[in-house]
Order: sequence, then structure tokens, then C-alpha cells
Amino acid sequence: MLVIVPYLVQHPGTSLASAAEIFGVPREQLRRDLDLLFMSGLPPYGPGDLIDVDVDEDGGVWISMADHFARPLRLTRPEALAVYLRATELLATPGIPDAPALASALAKLRDALGPDTLGDAAGIEGAVTGSAPAHLDALRAAAADLRRIRIDYTAASTGERSVREVEPEAVFASAGHWYVVAWDVAADGERLFRADRVSAVEETGERFAPRGLEGAGRQLYTAGDQDLAVRLLLRPAARWVAEYYVTDDVVTRPDGAVEATLPARQTGWIAKLLLRLGPDADVLDPPELRAEISQIAAAALDRYNS
Repeated sequence: MLVIVPYLVQHPGTSLASAAEIFGVPREQLRRDLDLLFMSGLPPYGPGDLIDVDVDEDGGVWISMADHFARPLRLTRPEALAVYLRATELLATPGIPDAPALASALAKLRDALGPDTLGDAAGIEGAVTGSAPAHLDALRAAAADLRRIRIDYTAASTGERSVREVEPEAVFASAGHWYVVAWDVAADGERLFRADRVSAVEETGERFAPRGLEGAGRQLYTAGDQDLAVRLLLRPAARWVAEYYVTDDVVTRPDGAVEATLPARQTGWIAKLLLRLGPDADVLDPPELRAEISQIAAAALDRYNS
């Protein structure tokens, strides 16, 4: 409704049928939702503060007392940067349909933020390329139809390959990759799988009742007791890291830099991230991570020289 109401305010008289088709909402559901708008508005919620909705005999929708929806949305810097990062990630994810409107909006947002605000975040654009995971459509179809499937899966941390019987409930894109939220039958628990690590999908012929597992919007990483807390100093050009990754205890310094803690089971990916950030980021703790970064850099330099 936060999308539909502004559209109807800006396009008075739009028919219920047209609005339902544009936003992919059943006509009856849209009518029920619009009937609830008369209870919405601004404090102190008096008769003159509530939204008024009228659907005429021809099905045209007229909304009044909702001028606040017609005003441009004002974003704070962190909000605008978060939108930029997520939109860039979405457009770069293989398997996402072409979205010219999103690309156009992203370009306008990039211009509005400017290079000083974006810093190294501008370098995220186009970082994720390639083709969609081979079995993405099969995983999507199984989740949509609530079909139990058998997958060949290779774990990222160990490289171990296994066959899992799973009940997929959601398939979503995040951080440049596709993920499958499923119930692992053998483990009798919820699991999160990367779609590009699935090498085969086989039907079992069985269906399942959904458990309501959380899909898009969930955190990809859940901190555990065995995690290492990596404390980073992120200068202004690298502040996007604290907004892009799961972080704790974020503190802004007077010079515009931030300190943030990243929980991680393995430090290899953080070391590679810091190599890319260069002088815009430093490791505050643990000190042994600095040695790991130096070793990775030295190994890369040796390969380059050879």
C-alpha cells in the first residue's frame, strides 16, 4: 500500500481493475485494502487528519487527505546509501530480469549522492557478473509448488559434497548471489543453501506443508559462540562496509571514519576485502589478521612476478 497509495494520489480516477493489474494484486484484495485506508492518517487522527477514499460507480479510485504521500521522499545519507548498495547488488545479480526503471533510478541516485558520499561504494557496480546458477529455475519452481527435492550440494567452508533431501520454501537474491531457504529432512532443521553450489536437482515426487521459513530480508549470517570479532577502522571512503555487511558496535569518529565489528567464523574473506579497500581500512583487532593480510598480498605479488 505504501507504493499503491502514492500512485493513486498522483493518478486520480485510476480504475480498480487497472491498479490491480499494474501492481499484481487481486482486485478484491485491493478493494479491501483501500477500505481500510479511512482509518489511516496523521496524528492526532481527527476527522480532518484521516485519508479519504472514494470508489465511484465506474470503479475509479479517488484519494484525498493524503497529500503527504504526494511529496517526494526525503532520505537521510545512510538511507540513500543503503538504497544505492542494495539496488546495485540487485541489478548485478545474474538471473534478475532486466529492470530499466531501476537502472534509471539508480543512476539518478548515484548523481545525487556524488563521489564524496559514495567513496569506494561506487566500485561495487558491476562487481558481480556472469550467468545465473544452472538450477535456479528448478529451485524456484520447487519452492513455488512446495515440492520436496533432492540436491547435490558442495559446502563452501569444507568443499564437501553431499546429497540433501530438502523442502525449499523461498529462493531470493542477496549480496550478489541466489539463496535457497529450505528444511533439511535428514538434519530436521532449517538450512540456507547457495544456489550456485547446487550441482543437481532431482524430484522426489513428494510435496510438503510450508513452515513459514523467512526468505528475502533475512540475515545471511548468524553470529555464533565460535565467531571471531574483527574490529575495523573504516575511513570515509570505506564506510559503506558497515552498512553493507552485518556489523556490531558501530562508532562514528569526529573525522568521519567509523569503527565497526564484523563477526566471522573464517577471516579469509575479510582479509581479501581489506586488501581491496587498501589504505581506506585498518584492522584494529585481532592483530594476527594483519599478518594474514600481508601473507595473502605477498602470495599474490609472487604469482604476479612469476
